[in-house]
Amino acid sequence: MSFRDIFADTRPLQVPAYRRLWTANIATTIGAQLTVVAVPVQIYAITGSSAYVGLTGLFGLVPLVIFGLYGGSIADGFDKRKVLVVSTLGMILTALAFWGLSVAGNTNVWWLLSVFALQQAFFAVNQPTRTAVFRSILPLEQLPAGSSLNMMLMQFGAIVGPLIAGALIPLIGFSWLYALDAALLIPTLGAVLALPSLPPSGQAQKAGFRSVVDGLSYLWTQPILLVAMLLDLIAMTFGMPRALYPEIAAESFGESGDGGGGMMLALLYSSMAAGAVLGGLLSGWVSRVVRQGLAVIVCIVAWGVAVIIAGGAVMLSPGAVTMWAWMVILMLVLGGAADMFSAALRTAILQQSAAEHVQGRIQGVYIVVVVGGPRLADVLHGWAAGPFGVGLATLLGGVLVVVGTLLCAVFVPSFTNYLRPGPRTVDADPVTD
Repeated sequence: MSFRDIFADTRPLQVPAYRRLWTANIATTIGAQLTVVAVPVQIYAITGSSAYVGLTGLFGLVPLVIFGLYGGSIADGFDKRKVLVVSTLGMILTALAFWGLSVAGNTNVWWLLSVFALQQAFFAVNQPTRTAVFRSILPLEQLPAGSSLNMMLMQFGAIVGPLIAGALIPLIGFSWLYALDAALLIPTLGAVLALPSLPPSGQAQKAGFRSVVDGLSYLWTQPILLVAMLLDLIAMTFGMPRALYPEIAAESFGESGDGGGGMMLALLYSSMAAGAVLGGLLSGWVSRVVRQGLAVIVCIVAWGVAVIIAGGAVMLSPGAVTMWAWMVILMLVLGGAADMFSAALRTAILQQSAAEHVQGRIQGVYIVVVVGGPRLADVLHGWAAGPFGVGLATLLGGVLVVVGTLLCAVFVPSFTNYLRPGPRTVDADPVTD
């Protein structure tokens, strides 16, 4: 393996359609994070209540679940290019709706929450369709690399977007932040319009409830796909201690607990995303690994071990920023990299293993899993912190990740033994010419 092979596999960027989508998404991902920050901050500014801010979770989760499932059905039943165009336009219009409400001086929080729910519905249709498109525009052996590059970009946006939003809100206010989000979606709309027609396969069903049920029935018969999603739930539900970060920063690292935040709190929230970006930069091996199932198992176990060590370091911290505090940050960074490797491989396995006519519905279910796992983690970790303390709750979560992953490996050996499919070329068409 050469030194160059260590770094991210950029071959997907040689495919014009993928390159246009990926490049445009640099701006769009940052813009999306501006709204992710602006909406709860504006709601708090209007109400002064964290309870109202918490409603963004409910108003965001419900449409993501409903339209994540139904959006996959839409992606399979219609021309994927048209679905991407409509859903991208929908996200632009909802960003402009936020802008209009703010310019008009709206102080009704329910209007903001309703527009937020509508925006998440468009996102829930757009995301599985976008992921399903990759299988049509990339050679099969480049899907892991394409997933790695895409996830690295999303995590980059998760770091940079909130920093920009935090700096701009005092300077330009909420309204122009929303306008900027709408403007940053335009490059992606242009990249989507440049795609050729991507009609449904001959086996595709008409979008609807029956199509959703049939997609779930198909998934139930595919142990490889089921375990790939189950492993994501295990890793995120038990191994994502983000709900404990404020208490860890205050009690274990001695920062102010009055809501003012601090350096360690910021590092806790950004460490996993930073690790994922680092992992993306060093993801060259992901495209070459043949035993993809085993690689996923190893990566998730590594994530669980990192969480165990982080929890132990929290327990040993004397209530100040010491070497133990930095050990926690280091483990979360390393864990974020391991999780990125695992997620890229799992996404590639889903794209490779699911039949063409159910790609959208499988990705729709996966969106629900990806969204639901961290929210379940918030509930479970918040509950466990009371009787166990934040350090032990974090440590035990890591233990459950390792145990759950190893049980999957033992009881479903077909996943552990899963091999990367042989090379497949994409038919010559306007996508790759």
